[in-house]
Amino acid sequence: MHDDRLLDKTAVGALIEGREADPFALLGPHETTSGTVIRAVLPGASSATVVDLQGKTLATFRRTHPNGLFEATLPARVPYRLRIDWQGVMQETEDPYAFPPLLGQLDVYLLAEGRHWRMGACLGAQPMEVDGVAGVRFAVWAPNARRVSLIGNFNAWDGRRHPMRLRIECGVWEIFIPGLSIGELYKYEILGADGTLVAHADPVARAAEVPPATGSMVASPAPFAWSDEDWQAARPQRRDAAPLAIYEVHAASWRRHTDGRSLSWHELADQLIPYARDLGFTHIELMPVMLHPFGGSWGYQPLGQFVPMPELGPPEAFATFVDRCHHAGLGVILDWVPAHFPTDAHGLAHFDGTALYEHADPREGMHRDWNTLIYNLGRNEVRGFLIGSALHWLERFHVDGLRVDAVASMLYRDYSRAEGEWIPNRYGGRENLEAIAFLQELSHAIAENVPGAMLIAEESTAFPGVTRPAATGGLGFTHKWNMGWMHDTLRYIGHDPVHRTHHHDDMTFGLLYAFTERFILPISHDEVVYGKGSLLGRMPGDHWQKFANLRAYLAFMWTHPGKKLLFMGGEFGQPEEWNHDSQLSWQLTGNPMHAGVSRLLKDLNAIYQKEPALHARDFSSEGFRWVVGDDRAQSIFAWIRYGSEADSPLLVICNFTPVPRQDYHVGVPETGYWTEILNTDAATYGGSGMGNLGGVNATACGSHGLPAALALTLPPPAVTVLKRIT
Repeated sequence: MHDDRLLDKTAVGALIEGREADPFALLGPHETTSGTVIRAVLPGASSATVVDLQGKTLATFRRTHPNGLFEATLPARVPYRLRIDWQGVMQETEDPYAFPPLLGQLDVYLLAEGRHWRMGACLGAQPMEVDGVAGVRFAVWAPNARRVSLIGNFNAWDGRRHPMRLRIECGVWEIFIPGLSIGELYKYEILGADGTLVAHADPVARAAEVPPATGSMVASPAPFAWSDEDWQAARPQRRDAAPLAIYEVHAASWRRHTDGRSLSWHELADQLIPYARDLGFTHIELMPVMLHPFGGSWGYQPLGQFVPMPELGPPEAFATFVDRCHHAGLGVILDWVPAHFPTDAHGLAHFDGTALYEHADPREGMHRDWNTLIYNLGRNEVRGFLIGSALHWLERFHVDGLRVDAVASMLYRDYSRAEGEWIPNRYGGRENLEAIAFLQELSHAIAENVPGAMLIAEESTAFPGVTRPAATGGLGFTHKWNMGWMHDTLRYIGHDPVHRTHHHDDMTFGLLYAFTERFILPISHDEVVYGKGSLLGRMPGDHWQKFANLRAYLAFMWTHPGKKLLFMGGEFGQPEEWNHDSQLSWQLTGNPMHAGVSRLLKDLNAIYQKEPALHARDFSSEGFRWVVGDDRAQSIFAWIRYGSEADSPLLVICNFTPVPRQDYHVGVPETGYWTEILNTDAATYGGSGMGNLGGVNATACGSHGLPAALALTLPPPAVTVLKRIT
């Protein structure tokens, strides 16, 4: 029977106006009683013909609508191509509407169930060959849309040209466009359920234009050229006992060219990697490198969860950066944001004319603090989208871990909301049960697919079990930032020393809970912005005292239980608050006092990695013993750090006043000679050079509940570390 739908003026109007929800039912080849009817919408074309694969004309299209609807009839169905005259410019191409659905049944099933964890390799732009024809298959989840079209330079950004096919089983629209290649720009023009027409970037694009341009780009599917097999193989063996010293970096502002341009990934590999390695860091943590439209968000409002920011180079360049980090012995951690996303019209907001990725109710779906939208983690497909993003960075880009931003905002429905401005969970409580389930599923997916990868929580509350395995009721993170320790100790060190006696507990309180989670001690970017000043700027006193306090604080941090994280600039005592539009104050690094801080940090990292007592039992109370925790009058603290029984213990003693202490007695576990392996007041660091002349003999007259004791000189303000030499 002849296909009579084309004679229906309503159907013709829907095609021409881009409102047809099922374009494949009308376009392309269709068998009829009079032969094979081929239809095409070609607005702007002068004429078109059907040719065989050798270019011989099989039929001439007749125009059935003045706005570009064409139809031709062949006696029988044969392989064919379209030859189109675009006002004097000739194009010959296969007909996109002659290709069958290409999403595999397993993909359709997993997408329908919301359990597809490889969306980067399934949806989006996938270059492929179909029946010997090279092109790109596009697929996008938009279940409530009335129509989705692919647009780009290849069709003059005209949504009438390439409307897509809806796979109703999973709500995904797809189309194969022959002849397209890597680097092609595209978007999805979506006629939403609410009647709005918006051009959206691809949610799973793996390459994109440099902002403020918003186009997605077809990326190469080829594996990157990796040479880090040994690093990857050893990653599961890098367990809790290993040192972890993280250098947090905002890639775009670490260093800039003289004209203000950021360094590229290749330039960062040449400069940042040797710098961080020379300082002794074990990992670089990058603030979000995912595509984000507004640089002032520092990446924390991302729209491209699968694409590294194009400002610094293509995805291949970022992969090369990671590979070179691994060759230098540096791990790579990425900040990752599954809590919220910006409201930009070309992004995820109201994607198919409904609240698809976000909650419809603003009491659940709007972050008023950041004017962003909250992911609807109760929807399987959204959880799959985010887990797919996480695995994409860990697997495709070989990164060693993800630091999950703003976890506290995910865990509580009343986060930053007044009474009556939030919706309780199904039990009437404030916990976000859907977010908890998502984080547990995320940790399971990562542990199952990328053994040894880190999953780090920025979580500022006392939510229990953040780093307990999900199988036993925890969230499943491998580490948690210790935000309480950070706030308490920075508050303490910011006081004039004469007042520190009244705030002594700020330095000791963290040890009451230090082993309840697997903590990282973070001095992050958040502590050097929004008027807080720099880390050096927080220190009290004159110029010399500021540096002395900073050196003492860094040594206190590096000898305290917990892994370490320091934001860029802190390693040499940058005096200014961080400015993302500028760069670090590199001109100061040759100054003796600033160079002294760098030298100290390098030595701290060396001792931290060399001495098992400082890292092997970071998460166990057996690795720590207070010696002096109550000398608030003199602002002195002392403790012992232990490794295994075969490892020498270390004594750490801190004097946080500008007053030197002579003949200060402190207990130690063994008699014998204790050598001074670190003194932050050493002249090489810019200090006064006061100390213990290299070491002290411990006598058998015990002290502080220990069998031996040392009589020490404590320089002001400074931290001293001693080790028993056998």
